Formats: sequence, structure tokens, C-alpha cells
Amino acid sequence: MIDLSPCMDRLGYRFHNEGLLRRALTHSSLAVEQHRMGEDNERLEYLGDAVLEHLVSRYLFDTHPEMREGALTRLRSSLVCEGALSAAARRLGLGDFILLSRGEEQCGGREKASILSDAFEAVLAAVYLDGGLGEAQKLVQEYVLSAEGMNDHSSSKDSKTAFQELIHADHKGRTIRYELVSESGPDHRKLFTMRVLVDDVEWGMGSGPSKQAAGQAAAQMAIERYTKA
Repeated sequence: MIDLSPCMDRLGYRFHNEGLLRRALTHSSLAVEQHRMGEDNERLEYLGDAVLEHLVSRYLFDTHPEMREGALTRLRSSLVCEGALSAAARRLGLGDFILLSRGEEQCGGREKASILSDAFEAVLAAVYLDGGLGEAQKLVQEYVLSAEGMNDHSSSKDSKTAFQELIHADHKGRTIRYELVSESGPDHRKLFTMRVLVDDVEWGMGSGPSKQAAGQAAAQMAIERYTKA
């Protein structure tokens, strides 16, 4: 049996029922390998997903009274997506404690975003069941809603990709394109200005020392505008 005390130290929470934490860290591959079907973290992941959505929804509702329903939904989705949750799990060091099959271990399972994000949700559910909603809220506040956590959904990918995912989450058929607006300055100090359009409607404009940097700046402006729409 693996000693889970270091994991609880990182969580900042001591379990009354350590079996809950052990279950939350047990990947389905290990349960299958050890012929312990159903003794994995999938049910806890299901509950953790619901607890996480509730806590993030309430936080956004309270802190963004100016946002309409659509913008709140998009922002919540970006905070609880696989990329953001796997980043939270990495900062927590959860990968060190996940219980995997030998095959999954050899395939680098501890670094897989899907496994890390699922484990984070399962651990959240375990904390909720063992200590109540208040303890679960502390975990979400520190690793999802902190300043670092709020940036995880965009820091793990470039702004162009993040904007594309936001748009396609609502309207898969929409066309996104970037257009050079201007180019100025001497060759050694060029300044480019790009704009991003969605179905030929401008959503953002930005400048930078290269077309790529200007495009990223335009996308970031578009993200900020889109989440407030």
C-alpha cells in the first residue's frame, strides 16, 4: 500500500477515510490489471465533475455580475476543461500518486492530460465526501480559481488556439481568419498590426514585432471581448 500522507500534505487536507483518496487515485487500468472491476476512480470523477461545476458556477456568478449567461458558460468551460484541470493536477503534484497499471505506467500515463484531469476531479469528490463542500471549495479556490489557475486555460495553449476553441464550442461552422492591417518601421524594428475576423466580422486587433506576435495579440483581445459578450 502506497503511503498517501505526502499526497494529503500537498492537498492540505487530512482524510478521515483514506480509502476514499486511494479510490480517487486508482486509474481504471490498474483495476482491470488486478481484476478489481469497479474499484477505480470513474464514479468519483463523475461526482467531482458536478461538484466542480457547482463551485465554479457560483464563484463566477458572484464575482462577475456584469456577465450574461452565455459569457459565464464560456468562461466556466475554459476553467474546467481538460487542459486547465491537468495543469492544476500538475501544480498539485497529483501525478506522483496516481495508481496505474504497468502498461499505462510505461506509456507515460502520469503525464497524460486526460488521466491527470480525471484524477483531479476524483480527488475533489473524495475531499467533498470526506470533509464536505467547504473543504472541496478550498481545493477549487487554490488550484482552479486562483490567479494561476485562472490563467491555466490559456497559458497551456496559444491565444489563437484558445480563441478558436471558444468560437467552435458555440458555432462549429464559423470561419476564423487573420488579416494584416499595417506594417511600419525600419527593417530591424518592424511593427505589425493584425486583426482577427469571425465570418468577416472583426473581433480583435493587436500589434507586435512579427505577424505571429500581432496575431496572438489580436486573438487575446478577441478572447476578452468574446467572454464579455
